[in-house]
Amino acid sequence: MSNKSLAAAKKYTVQPRGIYAFINRLFAVDPQRSTGVPLNPQFRNPPPGANPPADYDDPTTVPAADLADNPYWKRDVRRRYPQLSVVDQATSVGLLSVGSAGREKVELIGEAGQKQLVAVQEEGQKGLAAFFEKEKGVAKDVLGPGGMPPLPSGAWAGSVEGVKRYEMPEEQSYTADYPCRTFQ
Repeated sequence: MSNKSLAAAKKYTVQPRGIYAFINRLFAVDPQRSTGVPLNPQFRNPPPGANPPADYDDPTTVPAADLADNPYWKRDVRRRYPQLSVVDQATSVGLLSVGSAGREKVELIGEAGQKQLVAVQEEGQKGLAAFFEKEKGVAKDVLGPGGMPPLPSGAWAGSVEGVKRYEMPEEQSYTADYPCRTFQ
């Protein structure tokens, strides 16, 4: 780099003049370094920080600023809180006897269907134990192999523990003749 390109560099800070420039060049570690005081060609009125903070009105956006109807858990989009789902005994009796919209066990058509739904709701108020005593074969449709309840979603149905067993491929595992240390 030539000296012309250094001299042509424009500084955006106030530089000392006169005798102070001579003293600055004499004692400075790097005379080309800026002073850090920015050039301010405009006079700012009012100057920064002159306005009293009490005069500032905080802009509010309704209804987002209303914290009574806008709690944090509704505003928080970074976390997705689990949506709880509760099925009481009356609902489960209805699902076992009539079925759901996806898997209907009984077709509910017209007036007879309405009466059957009312009867199922009244029967559901008694609870699951009374329903299982009355209907013996219903539990076989719901229960899995060995009379066990169904596994929750995400569990592996191929094993007894409900966990998918990880199988190591032969090319990624050690052979049987590999010396293995066992610590006791």
